[in-house]
Amino acid sequence: MASTDYSRPGAPPASVPPAGPVLADGETSRTVRLSGLSLLVRSREPAADGPRDAASAEPALFVHGLGGSSQNWSALMASLHDILDVQAPDLPGFGHSPPPDDGDYSVAAHARAVVRLLDAEGRGPVHLFGNSMGGAVAVKVAAARPDLVRTLTLVSPALPELRVQSTALPTALAALPGTPALYLRATRRWSAERRTQALLSLCYADPSVVGPAERAAAAAEYRRRIDLPYFWDATIRSTRGIVNAYTLGGQHALWRQAERVLAPTLLVYGVRDKLVSYRMARRAYRTFRDPRLLTIPGSGHVAMMEHPRLVDRAFRDLRQEIAARPHDGAAAGSVSATTGATGATGAPGAAGAAGAAAAPGTPGTSTGMSTAASGS
Repeated sequence: MASTDYSRPGAPPASVPPAGPVLADGETSRTVRLSGLSLLVRSREPAADGPRDAASAEPALFVHGLGGSSQNWSALMASLHDILDVQAPDLPGFGHSPPPDDGDYSVAAHARAVVRLLDAEGRGPVHLFGNSMGGAVAVKVAAARPDLVRTLTLVSPALPELRVQSTALPTALAALPGTPALYLRATRRWSAERRTQALLSLCYADPSVVGPAERAAAAAEYRRRIDLPYFWDATIRSTRGIVNAYTLGGQHALWRQAERVLAPTLLVYGVRDKLVSYRMARRAYRTFRDPRLLTIPGSGHVAMMEHPRLVDRAFRDLRQEIAARPHDGAAAGSVSATTGATGATGAPGAAGAAGAAAAPGTPGTSTGMSTAASGS
């Protein structure tokens, strides 16, 4: 394994995006080369004036969702870098990471890429974060390699559901043969700006929190991605990978994997999520061994972008609780953040989870479960 700066591609030049990633102030990026794949890794150094120095800051890894990129985590990484050594990869075929040599975009393959990255760099155990498809990936990593995961934070994780919300149908149908070609024909005249607006409306509860400058930057990034020769292949194959993961049975079923997770887990759901129903929060809370639940009434599919301060507060509460816990004890509880939230800027990427459904009952305030108030 070799780690290089972005100017030296980790795959044949024809398959590597020509331009480097857009970085927020304080961020850096590099390409990590592994056998059969290379990953763009975004990072931010721990704050010099934080409660921990750079050498002792606990490592954290953030995994984006379908069609997204490491940039989806920039706001939360900036918020938490005073206590964490934060890094976020672009999964193979997304953002600025080229496609994997074997063309495998299954959830299991993405999980293997994350495990290989952590093993190669010796960063485990990490605080592992995942959104949407990245949540499913993180569950697989935590179940298979508990030694690599200190805590698990899942934002609208793509876990199997019984029925599909109407707003999630287009994403789910993208897995069917022939459907992507129909979609491409129907939208061939769409501008990048129109595609970006559709994406924001799907993923955000309130797309207006993304300002004009950020929308323009998101449209430029969308235009760059859609011009890549492998964009649709990576998106469609990853969508099919999610659908396939939903149908697996036995020990490989995602809910069975969730039962095996040992790490303390923070579950974050947006009540206005159009892709993953927040009603699945109750099942998730019952399934994970050591859960806490944060539901945000004013959030959609990407709470870490829409309400990073609420997610930040909930994670800090989790971390403080774990630090104070007796070493041999584990108690499920709730983490509730009720301070005002600020909406992060930028577009989350193409569609989120493939499919979402309503389960009986809605999560509310009860023993061990909490509904957080949305900030302004």
